[in-house]
Amino acid sequence: MRRYLIRNIIFYAVIIVFFIIMYRVMPGMRRDTEETVNNAKYMAILEQGDIKDATITQSSDVPTGTLTFTTVEGRQFTIYVSDVRVTEEQLAAHNVNYVVSAVQKQSPIFMMILPIIIVGVVFFIFALIMSRGTAGGGSTGQMMNFSKSRARMSLPEDSKVRFADVAGMDEEKQELEEIVDFLKGPEKYIRLGARIPKGVLLVGPPGTGKTLIAKAVAGEAGVPFFSISGSDFVEMYVGVGASRVRDLFSEAKKHHPCIIFIDEIDAVARQRGTGMGGGHDEREQTLNQLLVEMDGFGVNEGIIVLAATNRVDILDPAIRRPGRFDRTVGVGLPDVTGREAILKVHSRQKPLSEDVDLKAIAQTTAGFSGADLENLMNEAAIGAAIAGQKFITQKNIRDAFLKVSVGKEKKSRVISDKEKRITAYHEAGHAILFHVLPDMDPVYTISIVPTGIGAAGYTMPQPENDGMFRTKGMMMQQIIVGLGGRVAEELIFEDITSGASQDIKQVTAIARAMVTQYGMSDKVGLVAYGDNSDEVFIGRDWGHTRNYSEETASMIDEEVTRIINECHQQAMDIIKAHREVLDEVARLLLEKERLNRAEFEAVFRHIQFGEPYAESYLPEDEQPGYYERRYGSREEKQEPEDEPGKEEPSDGRDEEPADEEPVRNNPEDEDLPEVNPSDSLTDDFRDE
Repeated sequence: MRRYLIRNIIFYAVIIVFFIIMYRVMPGMRRDTEETVNNAKYMAILEQGDIKDATITQSSDVPTGTLTFTTVEGRQFTIYVSDVRVTEEQLAAHNVNYVVSAVQKQSPIFMMILPIIIVGVVFFIFALIMSRGTAGGGSTGQMMNFSKSRARMSLPEDSKVRFADVAGMDEEKQELEEIVDFLKGPEKYIRLGARIPKGVLLVGPPGTGKTLIAKAVAGEAGVPFFSISGSDFVEMYVGVGASRVRDLFSEAKKHHPCIIFIDEIDAVARQRGTGMGGGHDEREQTLNQLLVEMDGFGVNEGIIVLAATNRVDILDPAIRRPGRFDRTVGVGLPDVTGREAILKVHSRQKPLSEDVDLKAIAQTTAGFSGADLENLMNEAAIGAAIAGQKFITQKNIRDAFLKVSVGKEKKSRVISDKEKRITAYHEAGHAILFHVLPDMDPVYTISIVPTGIGAAGYTMPQPENDGMFRTKGMMMQQIIVGLGGRVAEELIFEDITSGASQDIKQVTAIARAMVTQYGMSDKVGLVAYGDNSDEVFIGRDWGHTRNYSEETASMIDEEVTRIINECHQQAMDIIKAHREVLDEVARLLLEKERLNRAEFEAVFRHIQFGEPYAESYLPEDEQPGYYERRYGSREEKQEPEDEPGKEEPSDGRDEEPADEEPVRNNPEDEDLPEVNPSDSLTDDFRDE
C-alpha cells in the first residue's frame, strides 16, 4: 500500500513539474491577463494622460519590442511596437514613468536540450500511466497485456470446495481422487512405473456439476489452480490465442505441480478444417498451440489439465487422444440415490419442516440435474419466505416443482367457458391414457390453468423410476398418450383445435426416431437413416445432405404415418371405452381447475366400482387448519427444538406418528388417498 502511495506522489509531482516547465519556456502556453490594443487606441489613452506606468520589453529582433502599460483605472494593456526608442520618446513627452527591460536571450545549449527533456518527460508519464493500468487491471492494463493469459490462479488456501460438497457423483469423484492422491504422494505410483494423467476431460449435460467437481479437485489437491474459459483464448487477431496458451503454460511451469482447468473447451478445441477460412483462423492456431503444449517436444511435468464440455462430439480427435487427455470422465444426470444426496447438500443451510421427505422428492425428480435440484430448493425457500414461514414445508416444495416444471400459473388470465371446456376434455384425454396404459407413469397433476409458457393446461406424470431404455411398446404408448388430447376433441366436439400442435410435433419425432434410428419398423429394417452428426459445421457441407434415396424417404414417411394412425385409432378405442370417466374428469376440472393423483384415480374407482368420493383428497398439509392443529398458529409456530434433521437435513428425522403416516407410499391402500406431495416432472405433453 505504501509503495503505491509513493508511486502516486511521484506521478503527480512529475506532471506538475512538466507543466511548470512548459509554462516558463513556452510563452504561447501562458494565459495572459493583459488586453491587446491597436496603435490608435494606445495613442488616444496616451494623449488623455490615463497611463499610470509602463514597461517596455525589448525582443531579440532589435528595435522591436512589447509595451505593457497600466491605466489609472487599473486595467492592463499590451501593444507590440516596431521601435522601442520612439515609444520611449512618446512616454517621456507625456511624463509617464516607464521601465525598459534588457533583451532576453536563451542559451543555445538549453534550446537544444529542451526538446529532448520534453520528449523524455512525456515518455516517462506515458510509461507510468501504462504501468499503473497494468497493476490495476484496467483497460490500459488489458491493452498492455493483450497477449498474456487471462487465467486466474487460486492458491490452496483460497479454495473452500471439497469432495464432501459434491454429491451424486461417487464414481466420478473416485477417478479424480486418484489424481489428487498422486499429487499428494506420487512415490508409490512412481515406484511401479506409473505416470500421472496429463489431462482429464469432463463430459456431460449442462448443470451436472462439471465445474463444481473441478473446484473440489483444486480444494483437495492442495496445489495452485489455474482456471480459464475456452472463450478467453479466442480474439479477433490471429496469434493472440496461441500466445495466451504459451503464457498460461509458462506460468503453470513456475508453480508446478499445479492444475489447469479450462471450462467450455469446445470454444477453442473444435475440429480443424471445418471453417470457411482454411487452417489460418485464430481458433485453429490456438488449438495447435494447445496440442503442442499438452504433448509436444516440451516437458510439462506436474501440470494436469482439467477441461469441461457438453459438446464432446465436436472436439478435435487430436486433443482427445491419450497423452493429452488420458481420461474422459462422464458426468451424467444423477440417479435416485444421487439426487437424494444432492438434495441433502442443498438443504444444509435451509430450515426444513419435519414433514419434508427428501427421499420422496428424489424419487419423483427423474431427469433433474444437480443445478435443477438446487434451483428447486431455492424456489421452495423463496416461496416459504414470501408466505412468512419460519421453515420450508412439503407444500412449498410441491409448489416449486410445478413452478420450475411448467411455469407460474396465470390464474388472472380471462378464458371463455368454451375454451375451458375444450382444455378440460383435452387434458382428461391425456390423463386417461396415462392411467390405462401399463408402461406409462401415473398421473400426478391435471390442470386447466394457463401457465407462463403459453400452455392452456397441462397433464403432469409422476415417474416412479429412472429408466435406461425405452422399448418399442413403451414408445408406442407414448405416441398414444400424446394423441389423447386430439382424440378427446374429435370425440366430444367433432372438431379439432390448434391446441394439439405441440403434441403432434412430439409424437411425430418419436415415430420418426423409431423408424430411422432404432430399427423398429419391419418394412424399413435395421438400418439407420439420416445420421447427420458430421454436419454440424457449415464448412464441411454447404447444405443438408440425405444418405438415402427418394424411394426410401417415401417409405419412411409411409411408416411414420402408419405408426401414428395406428396409435391414433388405439387412443380413440381406449377413450371411447372410458367415456364416462372422460366426462367426469372434465366436469371436475371445470369445477376445481386442478386435480391431483388421488382425486383423478378416485374417479376411476367411483365409475368402475361405485366407490363414493372421499370428503377431501387434499394432502394433509393443504387441508384447512393444518398449521393450527400442528403448530398452534402461524404466528406462534416454532421450529422443533431437538429435531436432528435441523442441522443436517440429510440425516434421519424423528419418525412421524402413526396417525400421520404419509399415504403416498401405499398405492394399494384404497381407503386412503394416494398423494405424493413431492411428485413432479416436466410435462411430456404440454399444450400450446
